[in-house]
Amino acid sequence: MSVPTFDVVSEVNLQEVRNAVDQANREASTRFDFKDTDSKIEFTEKELHLSSASEDRLRALVVVLEEKLVKRGVSLKSLERGEIVEGSRGSARQTIKLVAGISTEKGRAINKLIKELNLKGVSGSIQGDAVRVSGKKRDDLQAAIQKLKEADFGIPLQFNNFRD
Repeated sequence: MSVPTFDVVSEVNLQEVRNAVDQANREASTRFDFKDTDSKIEFTEKELHLSSASEDRLRALVVVLEEKLVKRGVSLKSLERGEIVEGSRGSARQTIKLVAGISTEKGRAINKLIKELNLKGVSGSIQGDAVRVSGKKRDDLQAAIQKLKEADFGIPLQFNNFRD
């Protein structure tokens, strides 16, 4: 008999991010308040590069982007905003990093919470950028998932590979 397990991961759906960026760019190109501001968002593998004619328009562009991301189910917790950098003639740029994976530090915090739950036979182990949680009873694992959902680790968490 195998022990029930599940993995706690933090992933970003890059296809949904790409779709949200496309939508935000389309909206910025048609909205009157973005006319002649050269506002755009470029998407690279792990980063978003935003640029606009002014800091004010850049902030508005960030709001448009965030609305599109939320609509597409991408957690804003997976964004790490960089400083707004002033460019020539009052233009502004900002880099937003996409954060995926659970750092060792966050993994330890997750393990600590699992231990504090005092669920009999439930334990966590850090495996790369995920945390594998195992326990004797399925109900205890589901209780652990519920508590992890309630806690805020500053990153989006998903629970997958639930095996009985």
